[in-house]
Amino acid sequence: MTSSNPVQPQDEAAPKPPRVRARNHKARVREASIERILDAAEQLFAEFGYHGVTLKDVAARVGVSSTLIHYHFNGKESLYEAMWARKAPLSARNRLATMRRYAEEVGDNVTVEGALRAWIDTDLNAQIEDEAQWVAFGKVAAQANSAAGWGAEKMTKYFNPVVLALIDLLKKAMPDCDEETIFWGYHFVSGAMTHNMARTGRLDELSHGLCSSDDFVSIREHMATFMAAGFHAICQGDGAKR
Repeated sequence: MTSSNPVQPQDEAAPKPPRVRARNHKARVREASIERILDAAEQLFAEFGYHGVTLKDVAARVGVSSTLIHYHFNGKESLYEAMWARKAPLSARNRLATMRRYAEEVGDNVTVEGALRAWIDTDLNAQIEDEAQWVAFGKVAAQANSAAGWGAEKMTKYFNPVVLALIDLLKKAMPDCDEETIFWGYHFVSGAMTHNMARTGRLDELSHGLCSSDDFVSIREHMATFMAAGFHAICQGDGAKR
């Protein structure tokens, strides 16, 4: 008696997926190489400034030939820009998100100190909580914020939206204050923030060790309160209203 179910022919072997393991490994090696180069460049730019660093310096710090640096980057400006692109957008997004949350939480009750804390403390927290990742970039940003031309271009490209978001919050906190005066207040705050990020050590010497320019916990405790008082003082002056 024959079976009613005919024997089915064996399926042809399914096509094998492309072998991507080798390619993925190569991509990971490339990414790791670029990260090492950017880490070294960030440290060197923090120590010696943009004009004090060459691609040969970066290659020597990494322990590779300068040919490898040229393979990944089209000159020093390309390397410098890649270093900014790795950290600056993250800093900007974090501060914008913090200011947005603050504005949503307080509604119409924005205060000068609250706005400043949203803008200032976010970057200070990064320096406190992940010092190894942010100290060098903080120094690089401090240099750029004090330099015309190449430095101002980087600050404009990456941080203008963050600054203008802060200005909008300050306008809500001080509706009777002249816009020009608010911008001057920001200018002073930005200068102080730059000095913080530079970690010069001068405060340590002046205070005979009583204070430390690396003590970002104390900076966070005092800075926004101090700067808020400054805003209130200049906005109450004769030039505060036009």
